[in-house]
Amino acid sequence: MNTHPALIKILVVDDQPLIVEELCEFLESSGYRCVPCQTSREAISAFIADPLIGLVLCDLHMPDMNGIELTQHLQKVAGKQRVFESILLTGRADKQDVIKALRIGIADYYQKPVDLNELLEGIQRQEQILREQHKSNQLGQLNQKLQYLAESIDDLYQDMEYARRPPQSSAENPNNPSSNDSTCPQIPSIFKQLSPRQLDVAKLVSKGQTNYQIACDLGITENTVKLYVSQVLRLTHMNNRTQLALALSPNASVQHGRQTAGS
Repeated sequence: MNTHPALIKILVVDDQPLIVEELCEFLESSGYRCVPCQTSREAISAFIADPLIGLVLCDLHMPDMNGIELTQHLQKVAGKQRVFESILLTGRADKQDVIKALRIGIADYYQKPVDLNELLEGIQRQEQILREQHKSNQLGQLNQKLQYLAESIDDLYQDMEYARRPPQSSAENPNNPSSNDSTCPQIPSIFKQLSPRQLDVAKLVSKGQTNYQIACDLGITENTVKLYVSQVLRLTHMNNRTQLALALSPNASVQHGRQTAGS
């Protein structure tokens, strides 16, 4: 009896209805949820429709598509985002079929008539493997989120430190790009609402730099640059990087000044 809540549903595929019925009845009595199918096409539709299917138990020899071909098709459907395992059932053991099955990643195979207790042990092993894979994937996603959060917090602290510093004149602040060029055009007022780091990113975008180049210049990650670019576009009500670059270009500032003087 399965002592843990079933993580997965089992797709049971065989062209013999009695075998499908027997397997499903046995597995469901052991705590598993099953999806019965009698053709490969039916199995493909069920697999696509139900993302909880994590184990495919299928006959090797079926008329429309054999178990190896079915597994290969499901692997293409699943891609890299969806994890599942396959177990083959076969009435005759052909070494070439077994070798091919193992090469494409089929987890196990059993000779018919199947010893149900052995099959159950094999399914439990595969379920445990799937549990570990799910845990690993979840930990990986969590680590990515924590890294992203840590980077965002670090950048926020840098912005806060920058904001706390007393204002400096151009002569006192040699690191300020605008202090080294007295002819640098005035930044449009819409950009004054940005934080220092957001403004730094906006200026580098206006120079045509890629996210990778900006990340290298500012010592942050590309994901953090993407976050800042998104924030800048939202705060300045601009649709894309091109509009942002044009708004910060010298010609745009000069034109803005002429319009202001002539009004």
